[in-house]
Amino acid sequence: MTALSVHHSAARSPIPYRAGDLAVIAFIFVQYLDGALTYLGLHFWGPTIEANPLVSSAIGFAGIGAGLVATKLIAIGMGMLLHLQGIHRAVAFLTAFYVAVAVVPWLLMFATQ
Repeated sequence: MTALSVHHSAARSPIPYRAGDLAVIAFIFVQYLDGALTYLGLHFWGPTIEANPLVSSAIGFAGIGAGLVATKLIAIGMGMLLHLQGIHRAVAFLTAFYVAVAVVPWLLMFATQ
């Protein structure tokens, strides 16, 4: 038995491993999409449009590009840690949450301008 198969058999989530893979891939995609939309939104409306205080602090400290890259890499890293621990339902939930509270609002803002 390999270490990989031991990891999968000890997963804490009842979601099958392939579904967990899809959840983390979707999570990473949504993070990139949110980062790109945030970048465009910040250039279009200015830095005061960012509602997340952690992201706006990072942007204020490191600039738009570096601040967004840093916060998105941290988010992706945390999602990967959840995935590697077999906590796939949390990754799936966070993906849906980001779509609802970050991606959709950005898309609506751009669509109405």
